[in-house]
Amino acid sequence: MEVKLWNDKSERETYENFAEIYAIIKTTEKLEKAYIRDIISSSTYEPECQKLIAHFKTLASALKDTIPSIECFADTYKMDCPAALYRLVTSGVPATVEHRRVSTEGTAAFVAECVQNFITAMDSLKLNMVAVDQLHPLLTDLSLSLNKLSILPVDFEGKMKVNQWILMLSKMEAADELKEEQARQLHFDLESSYNSFMAALPNRSIG
Repeated sequence: MEVKLWNDKSERETYENFAEIYAIIKTTEKLEKAYIRDIISSSTYEPECQKLIAHFKTLASALKDTIPSIECFADTYKMDCPAALYRLVTSGVPATVEHRRVSTEGTAAFVAECVQNFITAMDSLKLNMVAVDQLHPLLTDLSLSLNKLSILPVDFEGKMKVNQWILMLSKMEAADELKEEQARQLHFDLESSYNSFMAALPNRSIG
């Protein structure tokens, strides 16, 4: 006999998001232990950790009413993942960034911030967060973080694309939503800008 965990689409999405949060915590715990034991290099660890942190922040924000406390969530599902909880909830940055002596410009930290802002914006679109008052602050944060990086060319295409979208959103009402084709184009622009951003980093500064 098949047992259903949900009664409607909304409940199904909630359970799927719970499963994703669970998987992120478990994966982060394994990643932290692998890095501590020197099983993986810092150049492998850091970008993977940044992706997990960014995905986690997006989901945790979307589920803040359902999961007010990640620690309680971990306790409820008997997750013994102290390293992951520290990295995701307390620190919010990879161990390499946290422990590194950052240069006076703070380049490494700014790169990490840009990566997280890119992924957060793309994840938000995947979660169908397409209202102006949801997207505008995310793109503004991304633009500000890109502007902090002096290692990027002044005419970096990613900056220009993000600023064009911010300008467009600024002309709309807060409750307005992007049409499906607009959301798809924004995601494409963000993804291509992210790839250009990573390629523009000298010697992959975050590695």
